[in-house]
Amino acid sequence: QVQLVESGGGSVPPGESLRLSCRFSGQAFRTYSIGWFRQTPGKEREFVAGIKGNGGRPIYADSTEGRFTMSRDNAKNTVDLEMNSLKTGDTAVYYCAASNRLITSSQRLSSAYHYWGRGTRVTVSS
Repeated sequence: QVQLVESGGGSVPPGESLRLSCRFSGQAFRTYSIGWFRQTPGKEREFVAGIKGNGGRPIYADSTEGRFTMSRDNAKNTVDLEMNSLKTGDTAVYYCAASNRLITSSQRLSSAYHYWGRGTRVTVSS
């Protein structure tokens, strides 16, 4: 059974940084693609960043490209999301998600992921 646990959320002023982590429990971590999503009340979950199981270059949403960096450590079963130059619009609950049946064209779709963490809250406010 796959379990995902996010950590690292918090409250920071605009312009600051946070680093989120996602710990994967289960078998064959390197076969899973991982995605980061975020959600605010009343809105759909929004894709933030994603990385395939074999690593490679992560992909990002237009709103996070250049500010966020996603990485994975297959030896430690973890995925990190470094978030820099945070804006008030980045305020949300952030979730990591996993799938071992993901196709590249679905990487940005929340429906393509089968396992989800409970989320970690990020608040960007002055």
